[in-house]
Amino acid sequence: MTIKEIQIKDYNYPLPDERIAKYPLEQRDQSKLLVYRKGTIEECSFAQLPLQLPKGALMVFNNTRVVRARLHFHKQTGALIEIFILEPKHPEEYQENFAQRKNVEWHCLVGNLKKWKGETLQQSLDIQNTTITLKADLLPHQGTNEAVRFSWDGNFTWAEVLEAAGELPIPPYLNRKTEESDLKTYQTVYSRIKGSVAAPTAGLHFTSEVLNNLDSMGIERDEVTLHVGAGTFKPVKSEHIGDHEMHTEHIAVQRHTIERLIAHDGNAIAVGTTSVRTLESLFYMGYKAQKLMETGQDKGDGIELHINQWDPYNTDIQQTDPMPYLQKLLTYMIKHHIETLHSSTQIIIAPGYRFHIVRMMITNFHQPQSTLLLLVSAFVNGNWREIYDYALAHNFRFLSYGDSSLLIP
Repeated sequence: MTIKEIQIKDYNYPLPDERIAKYPLEQRDQSKLLVYRKGTIEECSFAQLPLQLPKGALMVFNNTRVVRARLHFHKQTGALIEIFILEPKHPEEYQENFAQRKNVEWHCLVGNLKKWKGETLQQSLDIQNTTITLKADLLPHQGTNEAVRFSWDGNFTWAEVLEAAGELPIPPYLNRKTEESDLKTYQTVYSRIKGSVAAPTAGLHFTSEVLNNLDSMGIERDEVTLHVGAGTFKPVKSEHIGDHEMHTEHIAVQRHTIERLIAHDGNAIAVGTTSVRTLESLFYMGYKAQKLMETGQDKGDGIELHINQWDPYNTDIQQTDPMPYLQKLLTYMIKHHIETLHSSTQIIIAPGYRFHIVRMMITNFHQPQSTLLLLVSAFVNGNWREIYDYALAHNFRFLSYGDSSLLIP
């Protein structure tokens, strides 16, 4: 059976609603940690994570920060229009977009779209004791999502406008509205780069104390950025995963991070599936960079290194050692004077995938029949059900605000 023929029904399990954690624990690092180590399972407190890891290892975190992506506008008729921002209309300008001070254009999901007849929507906001007007105009339809132009008066950035106007979008499976406490608890303590519409939830368990203990244990830390899109909640509705379209996510990786990976023989511990997808995408980006440089077709814009969904399964790569391709990626960045590589990935990791960089993974417990569960199964050589059966039998809490696992295949 090929990877595209994998049936998503084989990745189902019973998840009662009461096992879904609706709120996090008061103390993040007191959550439970399931440790799967080469076929054996034990459990401990997340605060004890540093004791489970090898000294000198490199741990990679996703430093993305969740934005208040859900906006509400009322028409003069009283009709409510909800606009959920997804990504800039020109994704290559992701970070610059948040610094804009007059207008931006974003791809969005629009609730109650039929009631929006093309008129300009607007609302008043108070930012730093100044009242401004935020306007939204629907642009001509293109692709699968709507495009909206937002404009505002006053000398404020789009990031500041979102902070004042938007609502933090907690996951739909929590079945509750966003509360004041979520503004803090649904961000990792190390989040810095605004752009996600969902948190990289494996990182929610870390506290300053755990990070300090990692340092004292000689475990090195580095960061990448992958902006988590709404597609992370997109269910697999097709019978075979070959018919499922993965969402594109935007990444940013520093040159020094590539150098750190090379110094660690191309091996890393990934915090969360977002870090996994970023790190594994770097392997294939190095392959693409090599091909482009060999033919003199490299432009150095980073966009040309985009990883399509099936690239890992369609290339003629025989190489398993990540070092040559990480070296090629570093050469590409040096050649084009790139300090921060901005690109994107649509990678799907499913059973049969061969991991190149990630050697250990910290991750939460994921929804049934999800692409994240496929990734976990691929990482533990198909033994996901044993892990999930243990978690269900031993009262682990599931999904975004739930407990976590350390997976060592």
